[in-house]
Amino acid sequence: MSAESLHASATDLLTAWQPTEAGDRALREAMLAFLGSAPKGCLREHAPGHITASSIVFSHDRSEVLLTLHPRVGRWIQLGGHCEATDATVADAALREAREESGIADLVLTPGLYGAQAHPITCSLGVPTRHLDLLFEVVAPEGAVPVRSAESTDLRWWPVDALPVDADVALVR
Repeated sequence: MSAESLHASATDLLTAWQPTEAGDRALREAMLAFLGSAPKGCLREHAPGHITASSIVFSHDRSEVLLTLHPRVGRWIQLGGHCEATDATVADAALREAREESGIADLVLTPGLYGAQAHPITCSLGVPTRHLDLLFEVVAPEGAVPVRSAESTDLRWWPVDALPVDADVALVR
């Protein structure tokens, strides 16, 4: 568990990911180039930008997705956040964040990368930066009831085909 193990896991995930869309392929290459120049690029302390870990949390039957109304972003987004030095891998960080933000203990992470996004943001560092977000698919058990954390203004299930107008979530169809 270290900056090195997080970096290696991010690099391995991106190397194995084979997106079909040109924009995603370009993002993949840009993220790999970033990691090649930023040994601590998975930690929030890397102010120019850093890898973050997010979970697209689906209901057990994948008909709904759990979204948070993020107080800093002001939109409905997937669950996720910063990698911590105590996380062995970026996938571990994504699952930890999903559990913390949803209150659902029995979440199951699907192996491999679901997708990636890049967001300019002023995060907890207090300075403008860029989140290079690695996305993971996570499935909740049947009947899972989310509990909003202090990191969220609201938290709720949305039908995958009826997301809120201001949602910023990348669902792979």
